[in-house]
Amino acid sequence: MPLYTLNINGEKMQADVAEDTPLLWVLRDHFRLTGTKYGCGIGQCGACTVHLNGNAVRSCLMPVSSVQTGAITTIEGLSENGDHPVQQAWEEVDVPQCGYCQAGQIMTAAALLKRNAKPSVNEVVNTMNANICRCGAYHRIREAVIVASKKI
Repeated sequence: MPLYTLNINGEKMQADVAEDTPLLWVLRDHFRLTGTKYGCGIGQCGACTVHLNGNAVRSCLMPVSSVQTGAITTIEGLSENGDHPVQQAWEEVDVPQCGYCQAGQIMTAAALLKRNAKPSVNEVVNTMNANICRCGAYHRIREAVIVASKKI
């Protein structure tokens, strides 16, 4: 098996895995970064969302061989103390119910606000609709993204 050197949360990490191993399993099983969740395995739910070079991507669909030298950020690397504006807004609005989808939701929102610090409500809805929340906390998720946009 090939040895991959990955840039994860600002650190170089090595994994000896098959080239078609999804990034999700490398993060969870090899590096114990379990904040990134397995949801559906087909890229539809968004629970596995991480950033690759600042863009939100579904790690369950991304083979480790496709990452190359890209910078990967997981929920653990978004901020040292949970003080990213999106994380702060999530707490202020009291978004989570079960919490399972929240890391993916937060990572999607953070990527949106990085490329557009002041999105319209429609832009927030269109972006966040790509992530599923089985608890139905969509109104609080939308509100938290708007609150976070005011913190950036």
